Amino acid sequence: MLHRLLLIVFTLFAFFSTAQGAQPNVLVIMADDCTYNDLPVYGGQNARTPSLDRLATQSLTFDKSYLCSAMCQPCRAELFTGQYPMTNGCAWNHSASRATTQSLPQYLKPLGYRVGIAGKVHVLPQKAFPFEDVPGYDSSCVRNPTTPHDPAGITEFMLRDTQQPFCLVVALVEPHVPWVMGDATAYPPQSLKLPPNIADTEVTRDAYSHYLAEITYMDQQVGEILEIIQTNQLDGNTVVFFTSEQGAQFPGCKWTNYDTGVHTALMCRWPGVVQPDSRTSALVQYADIAPTIVEIAGGKTADFPFDGHSILPVLRGETQHHRQFVYGMHNNFPEGPSYPIRSVSDGQFRYITNLTPDEIYIEKHVMGRESDGRLNNTYWGTWVWDSQTSKRSYDLVRRYMLRPSEEFYRIADDPYEMHNLVHDPQHQQAKDNLKTQLGQWMTSQKDPGIELDTKESHNAAKKVNHRF
Repeated sequence: MLHRLLLIVFTLFAFFSTAQGAQPNVLVIMADDCTYNDLPVYGGQNARTPSLDRLATQSLTFDKSYLCSAMCQPCRAELFTGQYPMTNGCAWNHSASRATTQSLPQYLKPLGYRVGIAGKVHVLPQKAFPFEDVPGYDSSCVRNPTTPHDPAGITEFMLRDTQQPFCLVVALVEPHVPWVMGDATAYPPQSLKLPPNIADTEVTRDAYSHYLAEITYMDQQVGEILEIIQTNQLDGNTVVFFTSEQGAQFPGCKWTNYDTGVHTALMCRWPGVVQPDSRTSALVQYADIAPTIVEIAGGKTADFPFDGHSILPVLRGETQHHRQFVYGMHNNFPEGPSYPIRSVSDGQFRYITNLTPDEIYIEKHVMGRESDGRLNNTYWGTWVWDSQTSKRSYDLVRRYMLRPSEEFYRIADDPYEMHNLVHDPQHQQAKDNLKTQLGQWMTSQKDPGIELDTKESHNAAKKVNHRF
């Protein structure tokens, strides 16, 4: 009864706010390469994140939020445009969207908003993403631990004109590699509980310790940003989104279509509208965020070519359902040799098709060196070496490099997707249904599959001269 009464109150507040033309501020805080279930709010057993824990008590937490491509540039383009990779054109990392693409600045400025971004941008061309550049946060993943961030820039942006609403993205670079920020001594390697998709070697534990330290450093920044909102009495009229982006730079997370790659943390705090300390199982995708922000700002989503759909009814507590399916795609070039992957999930099962299963999967950042000769990750070689004596290490190396044409997982019971059910007769109908759905989506997206994951296609897109 109490829950229903609160829901009515929140709904009425939202209705009258919209009716009166109130335009709240919108703040989007992004982590970078943070596996969603390493966060305590999603069951993480190692990281300490007091700021995010506190934010969760004030927010609606989405248990099933996904992005289409587990790479920095494509997922950011999806978030900012409300379009899938094939629609906006950014279907590879280190490429570009189409010249005709529009994003949050074009959507919100006609509605009276200032639209800025602080930190890592990583979307092109600039014409398609004309954010105001807000200083103070690292824009490069190569950062100096002795040079702290400075929140003065975002404070000035938010307070510049209190009569004009703002939309601000604060795109942090933690916990993206190199893992150099934070206090790793707070995470003794031998005391850590490694997830089942990460091999247990001494070097891996040390790397995981530094990764966790970066999560805590990121959490501290989140706390500082929220403190600015509160200190300046903006919290009552500011919608706050937090998202973890894609999975971390460990095998089976980033650069894959596995759940630990494309599953993202998502929380929304909206005083008076969103019920605090609540969770939803509604299935949502990054493409849904831009149309949601447009509706929050008072705009009409029909005015823009969105692939996504507003989750405003979910935020208001009017429904626990949103999508039937979420989709994933991965083009491996230029992160390594061609290895195109496509996937679909209904929130219970995930179907993955590896379009070139006779090839081995190689991701140069995980397995090799940067262009300057710097060894990017030191742990991968220990996995390979350990494979001669550890079946677990061998199985994980094999899982990462040798993949079948089809994979099918019950993610509701197997969130790390360690048990491929593709040949299990009990689940053939569910698998076939998802396979059909994925084929229909690829057709609707005019996705050529293998032909898309080539040097020629990537180079054309990078020059904003897309072939597809």
